[in-house]
Amino acid sequence: MRPAIRVAAAAVAVVTCVHAFVWLALRQEVSAPAAPDRFQSMSFAPYGRDANPDKGEPTTEAQIRADVEAVAPYTRAVRTYASTGNLDMVAKIAAEKGLKTTVGAWLDEDEARNEREITNAIDVAKKNSNVVGIVVGNESILRAERTPEQLIETIRRVKRETNVPVTTGETWDVWLDHPELVSAVDYIAAHMLPYWEGVTPEQVVDHTIAIYDRLRATYPGKRIVIAEFGWPSQGYNRDSAVPGEVEQAQIIRTFAARADALGIEYNLIEAFDAPWKSFEGSVGQYWGILDANRVAKFPMAGPITPSTYNATAAIALLLGIAFSLPVFRFARLTLPQALVMVGAANLAGAWVATVTDHWLTHYVVGGNMVTMVLSLVLLVPLVVVMLYRVEELSTIGFGHAPRRLLRKANAATPSRTPKVSIHIPAYKEPPEMLKQTLDSVARLNWPNFECLVIINNTPDPAFWEPIEAHCRELGERFKFINLPKVAGFKAGALRAAMLQTAPDAEIIGIIDADYVVDPNWLMELVPTFEDPTVGIVQAPQDHRDANRSLLHEAMNTEYAGFFDIGMVQRNEHDAIVVHGTMCLMRRAAMVEAGDWSSDTICEDTDLGLAIVERGWKSHYTNERYGWGLLPDDFASFKKQRHRWAYGGMQIIKKHWRRMLPNAGTRLTPAQRREFSIGWVSWLGSESIGALVAILSLLWVPFVLGLGIAVPQRILTIPIVFCFGIYLLHFIALYRLRVATTPVRMLGAAFAAMAVQFTVAKAVYDSFRYKDLAFARTAKGSWLADAARAFPALPEAVIGAGLMLAAIGLRMTNWHAVVEVDLFALALAIQSLPFLAAAGIGWLEGSTLNSFATWSTLRARALALLPGRAAQPQALPEEVG
Repeated sequence: MRPAIRVAAAAVAVVTCVHAFVWLALRQEVSAPAAPDRFQSMSFAPYGRDANPDKGEPTTEAQIRADVEAVAPYTRAVRTYASTGNLDMVAKIAAEKGLKTTVGAWLDEDEARNEREITNAIDVAKKNSNVVGIVVGNESILRAERTPEQLIETIRRVKRETNVPVTTGETWDVWLDHPELVSAVDYIAAHMLPYWEGVTPEQVVDHTIAIYDRLRATYPGKRIVIAEFGWPSQGYNRDSAVPGEVEQAQIIRTFAARADALGIEYNLIEAFDAPWKSFEGSVGQYWGILDANRVAKFPMAGPITPSTYNATAAIALLLGIAFSLPVFRFARLTLPQALVMVGAANLAGAWVATVTDHWLTHYVVGGNMVTMVLSLVLLVPLVVVMLYRVEELSTIGFGHAPRRLLRKANAATPSRTPKVSIHIPAYKEPPEMLKQTLDSVARLNWPNFECLVIINNTPDPAFWEPIEAHCRELGERFKFINLPKVAGFKAGALRAAMLQTAPDAEIIGIIDADYVVDPNWLMELVPTFEDPTVGIVQAPQDHRDANRSLLHEAMNTEYAGFFDIGMVQRNEHDAIVVHGTMCLMRRAAMVEAGDWSSDTICEDTDLGLAIVERGWKSHYTNERYGWGLLPDDFASFKKQRHRWAYGGMQIIKKHWRRMLPNAGTRLTPAQRREFSIGWVSWLGSESIGALVAILSLLWVPFVLGLGIAVPQRILTIPIVFCFGIYLLHFIALYRLRVATTPVRMLGAAFAAMAVQFTVAKAVYDSFRYKDLAFARTAKGSWLADAARAFPALPEAVIGAGLMLAAIGLRMTNWHAVVEVDLFALALAIQSLPFLAAAGIGWLEGSTLNSFATWSTLRARALALLPGRAAQPQALPEEVG
């Protein structure tokens, strides 16, 4: 057995035990008095799980009979709220099971229906001896649908026409405010629902009895019935009121025992969960003693525990083990590295199990279903990316040092000097810049090379004539090729160069026109090709003009993260991303892979992948051998990133089938995994992150304007958690791998976040346009002019919207709902990439972008300190 397998097995065993202990430690178990043999009364709405009485759907006799049968073992009486829609049959059917009935007559602003309700209620009371009361209207005064005078008049009418007690149902405070209503009824039917008052579960029963006593003291001698009392088993908190299955069971059982002991009459709301009540906030569906399937939601005696907790824990443990299996594929593994990865896998397993439990135990209907399904579709890839980042973090932080990385200290002395043909494509490049590149090539410490300069699609002689002359000055090794009109852009130029390459050239080197190369570039890297299976040797990009401004320094440090972190790790699996400068390729491998292709705009990555797919090895070094120029401004930085992302999507479309097993390539499983997850990690996470942010922003008006519930915490916590992992991943790996300062690292973080929307737009454009050349550029509109004036206008608008929405939700969260605060936090987090782009766009046009400004400010600050003289500050030296 390999040592790595033993390490992985030990990590899985340890983490699984800890995971199981956490579930065990968090398991709720509470006690409460046993419920009475049967509760005094329950609110009774005999509608099937998929029915919606609010749309006028009547119930049926069969449904009433089935529901009476279901509820009879748990209650001695039922209360209805209406007498139309076939509800007038309830009393007769309930009598067959020995249940008493309090008949309801629903009142609202529809006078015709009101008349039918009253007539039917009176008729039911006259025909059924088990009717013990009539409740005329339900919270009609609270909803301002009836005035006290109107309601009293109706009550008096019903009392005249029947001989059973008559009342109306109102919240307890309405009874205190309207003594005239108390005089008109036979008894007070007070609704006491402490959840809506924000009462903590531990105080609910005492609070309710205290209100009952207050009513007794206010109206001595008057019969008082707590006509509605209950607690929701699911939903969001309201101030200190926290719904829950355990809380509901403990409150109901304790209240029933106390009420019976004190002789308090009560009616529990309600017999069954009501899935159609999604309009009553997050808790409206979950007040039932029985669920929508007519199964009791909690035991009536003995310990109280969550009914699905053990099953959810078991699923979480099994999924944690399943998600941990990829750890066993590592050939080298340390215990801390394995523990971190397995821990993350178990967290993902716990989340999936919790989501599954939520789906099975909640009534996910209507808008909630749309939100849930869409959120899960978008969140699953983010969770996959999170696991990948944790793996990378644990490998770099706790794993073994890289083995395949080419290092200067290990550079071999060449046993032979194969001919290298260096190709430099140039399109309208400044001649003086290109001359610097050619001069650096001329200084290469390698005896056997040629250099082809391919000027393409550049008709202006001012660009190419000085280069032609300079190549003549540098000697016969420098070949000038002018292609006034060539198809295929850069790839077309490089294909033409291959036709004019020396026949004996074995290695092709590609550098951009702005790169100044180190004299030892070829001397230290070409010997790697002495292994006949090596097809590619790639060196990183770097830049020599990072000292131009804060923006340029941030861009340069952001680039360094990819070349010092991601590329080094991908190299361990022979799955590097070829970028078309500072790259050496074996000519035979290029020919076998089909040479440069113009069907993607990232021809370098496309060709590199094609070479690796044919079984050629690739190697990478993070030593710097060349320094180019950074994009001139933020707009150019975004344009470059858009091109890379758009080209990446083209490559995915071209190569995705080759990533499948048995696809006819020579890719190893590790290579397929690295390429696939690499694409998802970059293109997928950025585009999905931007999409989730925009959808969240669009959802806010529905939350604020229509009172629709915000997303569940199981949907918002992953966003917050993934952002935390992103920050930890970024900070830790930059500190471990990138030679930079904390301030520069902060700038890199802003630069990386600032292009999230750009990458997302590129992914969108890849589905919209077959070729970017056919994408229309908006002209002649004020919006286009504004976008040109400020390069981050869309990001600024979206970012400001997200942050303002977060602030608005937080400030209007009157009842301290945790889910609202979490959603607001998620919105604020999602705004950061957009605001980062807006901030960089603003910084670019500000004097604060200049190092000279900061030097001046520092000098002035020092001059204000006693005993300190301002010292002149030198600007940062050129990179490279």
